[in-house]
Amino acid sequence: MAEVLSMVYEAVEPGISTFELDKMAETLCIERKCIPAFKGYHGFPASLCTSINEEVVHGIPSRKRKLKKGDILSVDFGVNFKGFFGDSALTIPVGKVAHKVHQLMIATQQSLELAIEQVVIGNRISDISKAIQGYVENKGYSIVRQFVGHGIGCSLHEGPEIPNYVQGGQSPRLIEGMVIAIEPMVNLGTHKVKVLGDGWTVITADKKPSAHFEHSVAVTTDGPLVLSARDKFMGI
Repeated sequence: MAEVLSMVYEAVEPGISTFELDKMAETLCIERKCIPAFKGYHGFPASLCTSINEEVVHGIPSRKRKLKKGDILSVDFGVNFKGFFGDSALTIPVGKVAHKVHQLMIATQQSLELAIEQVVIGNRISDISKAIQGYVENKGYSIVRQFVGHGIGCSLHEGPEIPNYVQGGQSPRLIEGMVIAIEPMVNLGTHKVKVLGDGWTVITADKKPSAHFEHSVAVTTDGPLVLSARDKFMGI
């Protein structure tokens, strides 16, 4: 999964279509004896989620959607390998992007890294949420609330939910052996989102840019183990 995402990262350039990236990822996945986890999941038609600019998550690849210089592309990818699932995402700049968008991407990536530091036996899910929300909101950005991270293992989505903001009540503790997908979705403007008519693509309500990063992380006695780690996280 990490290798495929890294190769998709390298392929992103002005003029390439999101359909081409999707087919590339699917082919690379199958060559590595994995099954694309998203294709057919609740009817989703592709192997990659490709979300451009104000699209937050679940963008559908298309021959008509060609990347332009200055775009940002959030790519979400999951695999099934011998009955175990992995899930990861990153936001990729297409050439040089606007400074404020560049800073949004950096902040979202950093919030994920801070969240991963909280993946320690005995901590609570809310410690992860607090790390993300505190950092992001201090930077002046907003956290998407309608979509959250999740447990992952023998199914793509398992309990517990991993919200990127602190909710009321006491959250579950982290125990050894848990695997969770942490995925901050951070907006330049409002936290509010809406779903387009295709039933999948989520966009920001004010159509300002959004960034998304995700890793699958195991809880171990030695601390957090990032199962989807890439050599190249993003080119900034």
